[in-house]
Amino acid sequence: MVGEVVVSRVGIRDGLSVDLAVQMEHPDDFDFRPSLHFEHTTLTVKSQTDGSTLAEVTLDQEQINAMMADRAATLRIKFSVTGMHGRLKIIHPIIADGKAKKLANANWKTTLPVHIA
Repeated sequence: MVGEVVVSRVGIRDGLSVDLAVQMEHPDDFDFRPSLHFEHTTLTVKSQTDGSTLAEVTLDQEQINAMMADRAATLRIKFSVTGMHGRLKIIHPIIADGKAKKLANANWKTTLPVHIA
């Protein structure tokens, strides 16, 4: 189950690029199927599973033009899991090289079509 979705950055590269930070509720959750919808100046990330709105962001005219050229946007997603990621309070060193252990983060990149209303 998706806990929280935050739009961290919107930019223009080869087209519209949207960075998302997705907080999952449990490490075994795999149910994140986003779809993109555009109406007026608002780009909305919705869940294909239940149709709920996960995040919204207002686009400026330059970003709208970049999105309309392809009718698609690139999502760059950084996943984290509630209770597993965040700030480590106790650092457990790796004896071999003396560095602290780091928790793994999953990243995902995809290009999705934008449904325009």
